[in-house]
Amino acid sequence: MGLFSALIGNAGSIDREVILKDYSRLLITGEDIELGFKLIRDVYIFTSKRLILIEKQGLTGSKIDYKSIAYKSITRFSIETAGPFDLEAELKIWVSSEQLPSIVKQFNRSVDVYEVQRVLATYVLA
Repeated sequence: MGLFSALIGNAGSIDREVILKDYSRLLITGEDIELGFKLIRDVYIFTSKRLILIEKQGLTGSKIDYKSIAYKSITRFSIETAGPFDLEAELKIWVSSEQLPSIVKQFNRSVDVYEVQRVLATYVLA
């Protein structure tokens, strides 16, 4: 992921091995990593059971907020692909009965948003 892309708020893919090395303590028995993305200090992990959002806070990043969203609480989601002149694609996720999306994330061109959509559809629609 390029520095410019990260600075303007676009997440890029990270390898499963890196996620396992850094965040395996968050996973339960039988939970597999499907996809992972990093945006400067924040990490988004799509597992076989839930979506985990890891947001580092403060100047030093020593305070960390771990959000876990079960797929069964996601009521809808949308992806918007990057056009020919766009730098990023966008993911929106609505949780429970909220009117506005609870989660809005942008991904750089290196991310296959169709793969993100496939993972969400697999677990949300199951």
